[in-house]
Amino acid sequence: MTHVQDGRDVLAVSDEHRLPGASWVVSYSSRIVLTDAVAVSVAMAVAYLVRFDPRQGTTVGGDFSPSYLAVSLGLAIAWLVALQLARSRDRRIVGSGPGEYQRVLAATWRLFALVAIVAYLLKMQIGRGYLAIAAPLGLALVLAGRYAWRQWLHRKRDRGEFRSGIVVIGHRAKAARLIDELQRSPRAGYEVVGVCLPSGEVGLDERIAGVPVLGSMNDAARAAIAVGAAAVAVSGSDAVTSETVRQLGWDLEGTGIDLALTLALLDVAGPRVLLSPVSDLPLMYVDEARFSGSRYVLKSVFDWVAALGVAVVLAPLLLVIAILVKTTSAGPVFYTQERVGKDGRRFRMIKFRSMRRDAHALLGEVLAAEGADEVAMFYKPKNDPRVTKVGRVLRRYSLDELPQLFNVLNGTMSLVGPRPQIDAEVALYDRRASRRLLVKPGLTGLWQVSGRSDLAPDEAIRLDVRYVENWTLFGDLLILARTVKVMFAAKGAY
Repeated sequence: MTHVQDGRDVLAVSDEHRLPGASWVVSYSSRIVLTDAVAVSVAMAVAYLVRFDPRQGTTVGGDFSPSYLAVSLGLAIAWLVALQLARSRDRRIVGSGPGEYQRVLAATWRLFALVAIVAYLLKMQIGRGYLAIAAPLGLALVLAGRYAWRQWLHRKRDRGEFRSGIVVIGHRAKAARLIDELQRSPRAGYEVVGVCLPSGEVGLDERIAGVPVLGSMNDAARAAIAVGAAAVAVSGSDAVTSETVRQLGWDLEGTGIDLALTLALLDVAGPRVLLSPVSDLPLMYVDEARFSGSRYVLKSVFDWVAALGVAVVLAPLLLVIAILVKTTSAGPVFYTQERVGKDGRRFRMIKFRSMRRDAHALLGEVLAAEGADEVAMFYKPKNDPRVTKVGRVLRRYSLDELPQLFNVLNGTMSLVGPRPQIDAEVALYDRRASRRLLVKPGLTGLWQVSGRSDLAPDEAIRLDVRYVENWTLFGDLLILARTVKVMFAAKGAY
């Protein structure tokens, strides 16, 4: 039992609340360094062997002409240094969110942009085919390695391992809200090990949301040290003044414990946030969400090209599914239904038919069996008797949605976005839900890869609106990658 005292409050930290040191950080980082090194080395070796004959010792053309072997070695070392300088292995970003992948991408394109500049200045004629192989292959291999280790880390964290302790400070209500958010996201890697409250609130509760109260906010630094925490998270409140935060930062200096500040601003992503100091006062600007412009032109181009490519690749599978649907139940191969799209415009969404031909006539019976009077938001019964045997398999793996690639090609849908809904569901929208209609509906979306039909309607709406207001092309790529994983997992699909 460890005691921490500041002259007023005494807190006792039992050994059960003490987390082991963050030794996992060094171990995990070493694994990533090794994997990155292998990925970069393989990429450079493949680019070299594909483009040149190693027996001839090919050199770079131009005034400055080192051998391509030396260039490959130098690029590999520079690439690993760039990943380090970009802090792509920072323990605060690994395993959670897109930050790690974004830093890997940024480090890579900046490195090769620098290579182009240096080659121009030194009048080096580095083979474009060589770079065209090395850059994308290396990036793909590094990202694949990071993804594999992230999945391994997630499995460890799901078992309660490889987590860092965090102490929360702030008023009881706001601290409880922050604790709930952290506990709902175990894969973020934090375990709340204690709470520090304003002096007047200490002693009112021994625990908040199951977490022990360690003392007052003045005790926060010493409490964090006592329990071996990796971070102190400050939840915004009147009691947590700028002077309190400053002194807390001083108290934590030299301890290796991070100071994290939370903002009372939910579902606003980084690209919309700008921090600018004004007379030593940090002002945070939040850009208004935009729903048109060059970004959306780029999104439309990407959607069309990607949808065409996927449709061509999956053409044999689409043909097999069409044959199965046609030969196993009476009715057409495709099912079309009017849905509400961007700005409330109606369009015909296409799917492989997964239900009996008379499914619509039986809707009343299904609703009655479910104890419902009408179609509710995100309505989808788990055991719908109208679904055919083949349809049940198609729905389980979301294969019935594949024909919507043609909706993407005709411009009525996007690859990623909120799922389109029928009039009866849209009629239930409030102001927040109506924001789903500000962009094109998607074949997949954020809530589909976050729980699908297992999510509560309110949570699904929150995720959709968060996507609508904060989307990025890189985020779309991550959602598409996660969609493939979710389809194979077949969870939350009915």
